[in-house]
Amino acid sequence: MTVEKIQFNRPYMTGQEFKYIEQAKLGNKLAGDGPFTKKCHAWLEQTTGSVKTLLTHSCTAALEMAALLLNIQPGDEVIMPSYTFVSTANAFVLRGAVPVFVDIREDTLNLDERLIEAAITPRTRAIVPVHYAGVACEMDTIMEIARRHDLIVVEDAAQGVMSTYKGRALGSIGDLGAYSFHETKNVISGEGGALLVKDATLAVRAEIIREKGTDRSRFFRGEVDKYTWQEVGSSYLPGELIAAFLWAQLEEAKNITSQRLASWDHYHRLLAFAETQGVLRRPIIPTECQHNAHMYYVLLNPETDRQAVLSKLKERAIDAVFHYVPLHSSPAGQRYGRAHGSLTITDRQSECLIRLPLWVGLSELQQDRIAECLLAAVS
Repeated sequence: MTVEKIQFNRPYMTGQEFKYIEQAKLGNKLAGDGPFTKKCHAWLEQTTGSVKTLLTHSCTAALEMAALLLNIQPGDEVIMPSYTFVSTANAFVLRGAVPVFVDIREDTLNLDERLIEAAITPRTRAIVPVHYAGVACEMDTIMEIARRHDLIVVEDAAQGVMSTYKGRALGSIGDLGAYSFHETKNVISGEGGALLVKDATLAVRAEIIREKGTDRSRFFRGEVDKYTWQEVGSSYLPGELIAAFLWAQLEEAKNITSQRLASWDHYHRLLAFAETQGVLRRPIIPTECQHNAHMYYVLLNPETDRQAVLSKLKERAIDAVFHYVPLHSSPAGQRYGRAHGSLTITDRQSECLIRLPLWVGLSELQQDRIAECLLAAVS
């Protein structure tokens, strides 16, 4: 008998996506910043409290815009975790900056705020906390460090849509924030992202950078009689069809989050006993953090052969994966960045982590099977 394969991810569709895409087509507005883009901007600004939110074609693009907004120059240093996606570093390396990799916390796998200050040098320009798994970094401490040293904070909140820290939306706490709407995220548009701007003085420049370095947006609002090239920029707008798709998702963002949290909680219950037996460790969520159930991961014991566990799950038609190879150990990370101090926790946790399937529509019966197979594989 063929066993049903359980995919690691299955993009969720609300049912309204193609209806809105058809509306955009009938409206004869397919380029960026049309009616659906404006709806998305308004929703994101209202939900996060950011002064300005701008859709981009990816979270990578939003991070690149942040680097341009900060006028990052060759030799500038940017503090960030090594345990993150390559875009966190790439966005700043493209401007000639040096990523300075700092170790992560053992509990949340987020940037260890206690190690940041010692990594600051006269060349440091920014701190880039990454909210791993949609669980907030210790933002009050990070913002206080940035204030004392006159640094900018750019939140990589790619995984953090609908997550909060002490009631504040991730991405809106730092000076700038970046979201992802990639198909692997909770709220999706296939490819897509957004830049969140906290400072009104940066908002005008953000619009210019996003529109190829021109004041085209001001022209369309009637604020100038013609638009011209103002500064370095690029084309960071998504098309209106992407925005129409995203609008259908944003309308259901609360429901999507609720369903994912239910699945996350079920995993957490299923694996509680295994944690007490020392077989694995479950995710830790600090009390001040409301996460969005972006992922459910487990940390295996260091002596457990992770690849063997993944292979056993694959044999049982379960698609589980590990996550990042730390940037400091990658060829490009060694070429363009540097590590500050020991990254022992980054190295250890990255080699022990397994991500389990999690998507809207995953049944409790499927989760029961996943947990049963996982526990059999690690025993």
